[in-house]
Amino acid sequence: MNLPSPYLLFIGTATDPLSIKMAKSAADWSPEMCVGEFALPGCTVSTGLPAMTIEEGAEKGAKAFVLGFANSGGVLDPSLVASIITALEAGMDIINGLHDKLSDIAEVAEKAEALGRRLIDIRHPTTKFKTGTGVKRPGKRLLTVGTDCSVGKMYTTLSLARGMQSQGMKATFRATGQSGILVAGEGVAVDCVVADFISGSVEALCPANDDDHWDLIEGQGSLYHPAFAGVSLGLLHGSQPDALVICHALNRDHMRALPGRPLPGLEQVIEMNLSAARITNPAVKVVGVSVNTSSVNEEEALAYCQEVTRQLSLPCVDPIRHGVGALVEALE
Repeated sequence: MNLPSPYLLFIGTATDPLSIKMAKSAADWSPEMCVGEFALPGCTVSTGLPAMTIEEGAEKGAKAFVLGFANSGGVLDPSLVASIITALEAGMDIINGLHDKLSDIAEVAEKAEALGRRLIDIRHPTTKFKTGTGVKRPGKRLLTVGTDCSVGKMYTTLSLARGMQSQGMKATFRATGQSGILVAGEGVAVDCVVADFISGSVEALCPANDDDHWDLIEGQGSLYHPAFAGVSLGLLHGSQPDALVICHALNRDHMRALPGRPLPGLEQVIEMNLSAARITNPAVKVVGVSVNTSSVNEEEALAYCQEVTRQLSLPCVDPIRHGVGALVEALE
């Protein structure tokens, strides 16, 4: 996938930090590929990059206008189309991670064609996949799984990739969502793969490899989330993981977008994910826990992780605060 860069990250009128995870991912993991962010009046969040207009972004050399926001259903608010048109006129291609395709919006499609610009819908795979087989294949694979959506699975996976590579281990990050694809430049957005082919697409994403090579597969959703469990299950079967890392957000009081539905306990999540993963790899193990502790201070974060380690006999870290050394050591 040849994504044009550098990026100008469009965060629209977002007010929820989690809703700009695509823009934030690029800003955090590929800052050298970003010139800044563009927001509309009413936006109360930020990626931390310099704020600028579309015209200023073009002057800074931006080649792509990234729709860096997400919402339930992945729909494009009509009020944002004018900004996309302006970016096209400023000479940028558009990178879109929503379910809505830009090519289906007549005004945008016509303007892009007239100007010779590209509309890149990275969430929609163009590869034709086969159904999964579950046949054992060489190489090692780790999958991050979660108690909920948006709990840090991608950040954990990317942190592990960097940590393992720094130790001289063979490790490759495999993106399975639009944010990861924007960072890695390639991957498969599995939530847009036809259900029968999810596990097959993941088998294709992380095929047979050297015996000492680790594919680190970005998890999606949660087996406990009524909306997204199907994608989570397909990832478990297709990745055929040797190792699982459980991801959790501390102090979240309900499942994402489902008020009144509490998150499951870590023990429940471990049991259910191991049960599902054993269908394609009976030897799968949970090697650690990754927690987003941003809701508490440093001391409380460390105390929580130490208590999880005591209860589960597994290393538990916040990748941002503590690094992933303990998880890498468990894999070594």
